[in-house]
Amino acid sequence: MTVTITKASIGKELRDYTMITIAMVSYAIGWGIFLLPNNITTGGVAGVSSILFWATGIPVQVSYFVINGLLLAAALRVLGWRFCVKTVFAVATLTVSISVVSSHYHAHLLADQPFMAAIIGAVFCGCGVGLGLSNNGSTGGTDIIAAIINKYRDVSLGRVILICDVIIISSSYFVLHDWEKVIYGYVVLYVTAFCIDQVVESARRSVQFFIISDKYEEIGQRINREPHRGCTVIDAQGFYSGKDVKMLFVLAKRRQSDMIFRIINEVDPHAFVSQSAVIGVYGEGFDHFKVRTKKAIQNKD
Repeated sequence: MTVTITKASIGKELRDYTMITIAMVSYAIGWGIFLLPNNITTGGVAGVSSILFWATGIPVQVSYFVINGLLLAAALRVLGWRFCVKTVFAVATLTVSISVVSSHYHAHLLADQPFMAAIIGAVFCGCGVGLGLSNNGSTGGTDIIAAIINKYRDVSLGRVILICDVIIISSSYFVLHDWEKVIYGYVVLYVTAFCIDQVVESARRSVQFFIISDKYEEIGQRINREPHRGCTVIDAQGFYSGKDVKMLFVLAKRRQSDMIFRIINEVDPHAFVSQSAVIGVYGEGFDHFKVRTKKAIQNKD
């Protein structure tokens, strides 16, 4: 298999790694500054590492790195090397980030307001996980499990992580012996899952355009060339005028809307344009189909 390297692909990879770095720093801030010092656990490997730290004193970065190494080795075949390479990068970045936070930042923020610490920490962690997943990376742990399930089933990433992490949160009671902290852990779990869904879904949102213009060919060529989106030409007829017209049908990511409007305005400011949000777009350049095949159902039965 030949891999073609282009400027666009290099730029996309650099963007992914940059965003993953920002995501892991965000997670490290939420975990290391707001949650860990206040004895509030979170889910996933981070939660397991926190519990081990409180019980044995093992630094969280050590147990976090070791456990994720084992999970990544198991997930390599299912998720593919590209996902795993970026996840390894994310895990390494988070390990370094949490080490820096733990060793250089000793302030105990919101010590008398654990609920606010739980909320703020969860927002940082949830946004970090969501941003990482949106750029083909992960913090590891239950994120890997969620990514595997999401690859084959149209299931909310946040919901999968929520279900997987309840046991981890509950088990913190055996170390902390404080149900109040466990409840704060549930709050962290819910807020984290909500933030993950918001960040991931906002990155996946798509829009559709219907464009009527005499200069449809030039508009279509520029949309093909600049945002790299395909166009479909539809033969139409104005009901009032009876005039035959050409209409462009375009599907694009929401973040590309401004670019498409700019192209239309530059080519034909008098074009008639309709834009609407769509629930989901599947196929090349968008999401993959996530359906249960007849064979899979028969195997399950």
